[in-house]
Amino acid sequence: MSVNGEYLRVTPAELARAVKDPEWAFEYVMEVMETDGINDVAPSDARQLTTHKAFDAIAFLLERASFPVDIVHGEQTFTSEDWGYGPAKYLDADQVELAAGALAGLSFEDLIREVGPEQMTAAQIYPLLWDEADALEWVRGWFGRWPRSSAPLPKQARPCWSGSTAACSSAPWTTSPCVSWARRW
Repeated sequence: MSVNGEYLRVTPAELARAVKDPEWAFEYVMEVMETDGINDVAPSDARQLTTHKAFDAIAFLLERASFPVDIVHGEQTFTSEDWGYGPAKYLDADQVELAAGALAGLSFEDLIREVGPEQMTAAQIYPLLWDEADALEWVRGWFGRWPRSSAPLPKQARPCWSGSTAACSSAPWTTSPCVSWARRW
């Protein structure tokens, strides 16, 4: 069994509904994940994003860098229900915009500066593979999936996400609210 970080893009209306009706949100998330997976959707059009097992390493590195928003775990909890490894959380549009701007100015080299396998192992960062030579390169690949933007849309043009840090079809991923959860496999 493993734990994966999962994220889903939603519209503002979908996010509002998810907050009011977490059961609907869970079913909606499962439906979108299945549809995107079946249709092999292009990353720019995908409603979901995964960081696979690298979520804990990414969270650790971002925390060390004093990143302004918890893009890995989300900021607001909208349900107390366990979605696989705890409750789902979300980022609102302002938080996603802040994160996107911060990501635009942050390289992976910045994140791993002065970090080695010994720090990752000592902090017990999941999935505990830090003695492998290419472990941080593996994290780089998953971290690189997060969208970046230096020119966010005006607030009235921003869509929302539920379950991921992606954007709706009419706007970039980097300006949408986001819901995140971890799930067991």
